[in-house]
Amino acid sequence: MEIGSRIPDMLGIDQNGNEVKLSDYPGRSIALYFYPKDSTSGCTAQACNLRDNYQALIDAGYQVIGVSVDSADSHKKFIAKNSLPFPLITDSDHKLVNEFGVWGEKSMYGRKYMGTFRTTFIISPEGTVTRIISPKEVKTKNHAEQILNTR
Repeated sequence: MEIGSRIPDMLGIDQNGNEVKLSDYPGRSIALYFYPKDSTSGCTAQACNLRDNYQALIDAGYQVIGVSVDSADSHKKFIAKNSLPFPLITDSDHKLVNEFGVWGEKSMYGRKYMGTFRTTFIISPEGTVTRIISPKEVKTKNHAEQILNTR
């Protein structure tokens, strides 16, 4: 995915088994954020920052949707523990992470493994990518402000 790419209407299935579609949020920009793993320190900081600023994001015309390869049960626990007000898509088949190009080889402490690159795609109400906040740019503790400053 790159700036100007058109996004399919159907994004995926959320933690409750419901379809998540762009058309569910008419007139809203979507902040589709990909993150590595539920309940890890960086991912919790990012989700809680989005939660704490959720009303400002809604007021600015954004809908926040998270995506990780974790299971629906993991997402449900993560949402309950942190009182998250937005849906989390379960991408256990890696369809979205591959389609958006955010799945690849990572390295930690010299160990290589496959994982999700923390990336946020801002999608216009018309369904096109207008901004990509790359893994090097994402600030987990201040992510809502990064999204709000995209316009």
